[in-house]
Amino acid sequence: MRIRPTAAWALVTATALTAPLLAAVPAAHQGGLHLAKIQYDSPGKDTRSNSSLNAEWVNIHNSTRSPIQLKGYKLKDDTGYTYTFGSYRIGAGKTVKVRTGSGRNAPGTVYWNRKSYVWNNDGDKARLIKPTGSLLDSCSWTKKDKGTKNCH
Repeated sequence: MRIRPTAAWALVTATALTAPLLAAVPAAHQGGLHLAKIQYDSPGKDTRSNSSLNAEWVNIHNSTRSPIQLKGYKLKDDTGYTYTFGSYRIGAGKTVKVRTGSGRNAPGTVYWNRKSYVWNNDGDKARLIKPTGSLLDSCSWTKKDKGTKNCH
């Protein structure tokens, strides 16, 4: 089979244009541990009460077939606020919710134990960082997202 020069050129051009885009996509977009959903604007009035702080959260989902130990993983915002996981094992196909306020960690939920909000309502970016320091996933929003952002 012979490929016409114009078809070959189109294939080369398409590959050259899309390859950098594919390389820029974090691995989590193709499965694995990733940011799933973020409630960045606590519903109702921002009172800084513990219940209001805990209504601000980030869901991290493990879409693999194996559990993952999260010790040393970090969740960061644009300002630099950082939550570092202690020993926490997320099961295969499970989600862990990281709440901003205080509480007792339990299966499926951990608490940042902050006394003020983390996520900016008018725009911010959550980053999930591996213990090695490399970026695993990120999710950003603007105020048009109306308080909640589905990341994947």
